[in-house]
Amino acid sequence: MKKLATLLLLPVILFGCATSHTAGSAPEKHSKDPLMQFTEDSLLSQPGLLPAQVGLCLYDPASSTYKFDYQGDKYFMPASNTKLFSLYAGLSHLGDSLVGMRYWDADTALFVIASGDPTFLHPEFPDQPVIRFLQQVHKPIYITEANWQDKPFGRGWAWDDYNDDYMPERSAFPVYGNLIRWIYDTTSQSFYSIPDIDWPVKFSPDSSKQGFSVRRDVHNNVFTITEGKGRVREQDVPFITDGSASAALLLKDTVGRAVAVGTLPGHRYGLPPGITQFSQQDLLRAGYNVVHSRPLDSLFRPMMYNSDNFFAEQTLLMVSNELLGKMNDGRIIDTLLSTDLKGLPQRPIWVDGCGLSRNDLFTPRDFVWLLDTMQKRFGLNRMKGILPTGGTGTLASYYHDDVGFIYAKTGSLSGVVALSGYLITRKNHLLLFSILINNYIGSGVTVRRNMEKWIHKVREMY
Repeated sequence: MKKLATLLLLPVILFGCATSHTAGSAPEKHSKDPLMQFTEDSLLSQPGLLPAQVGLCLYDPASSTYKFDYQGDKYFMPASNTKLFSLYAGLSHLGDSLVGMRYWDADTALFVIASGDPTFLHPEFPDQPVIRFLQQVHKPIYITEANWQDKPFGRGWAWDDYNDDYMPERSAFPVYGNLIRWIYDTTSQSFYSIPDIDWPVKFSPDSSKQGFSVRRDVHNNVFTITEGKGRVREQDVPFITDGSASAALLLKDTVGRAVAVGTLPGHRYGLPPGITQFSQQDLLRAGYNVVHSRPLDSLFRPMMYNSDNFFAEQTLLMVSNELLGKMNDGRIIDTLLSTDLKGLPQRPIWVDGCGLSRNDLFTPRDFVWLLDTMQKRFGLNRMKGILPTGGTGTLASYYHDDVGFIYAKTGSLSGVVALSGYLITRKNHLLLFSILINNYIGSGVTVRRNMEKWIHKVREMY
């Protein structure tokens, strides 16, 4: 009977132990992984992050193991971390130099086939090989855009950001970054634009506003200027591209002759019969020529340092143009996910090139997989030359103690903070990391400072 009573009591004792643990009391601190304990203290238990979703992944490429993985297989909005995927696509498929344009030199006209190059007449790139070439042409110039198969805005973009410089329209033949720069000259007390335009300009009679501002009509290239009283009187405003029509109009003065939009007869997507993609060998055989604009990484460095949405969008469209013979985000994303990126741990929901869309969903494991693939394929030194380190680019206010030891891409939307990249520890060990945080409340700066503490801890531990 005593033995039977002992056996009957044993499940009760075991059940009581299990329920006492799950009912509330956390394990003692000394029994936890030190990094997990630090993560709970420095991130998860912080007031602004208590209601948030947090994913952290820390990967050791030397041993192919996860050093730390907290909800690494869960999906998050990544914001501008999406640009890492556009960067990979560009590094993989755009060669050593950007295609500034392709052209067909007919007897009576020059047909320019749009390539999507965002650096064309962009103020950050003073050297313009395509313009030098076009200025030497003495016959009518036609821009063919039959290879454009997309929309000016990406899926899920906020429509009311149309006037902001971080959301210019995408297009087949962008010029000036698809932006008009408005400047008030304090000496002459007059306004001017770069480039000079013939579009209507109005002036607001509202003298109550302190700041200088320019606002474009939603559906027309009509700009309203509010003079304001502030010291800074300069603003970049996106214009409506209308396909390549605006580009042709703005090119007239620069090239020195009229430029029109036209289609090369009998050429589907601007390609000659029998050619299905922009293969250099096939195009040369068919009589096409290429003008390259600049080395590839000269685009990607400012794209990642400044988190330039326009550069990232056009990069993905250029890759689509090279691989598919047409510019279409959806088609090239499906192609990449089925080929180059089929090894991703979790298949993402990927809808644009820059991360403006809240429809984008990726996991932290996806990002460390991509970072690992890029450093193996393109070399860590090249990645260091493209991504900002502490105190530079979008990391200008952070990681000053980690200059030369962290190279990462930031991401920010309302309620979203992200950081993914490469970390070299105190022991000179390379680790890959991804931190994705959604739906935090309070200050984004505070969240980033907490992330910075976590990165410092990782550097010290490993």
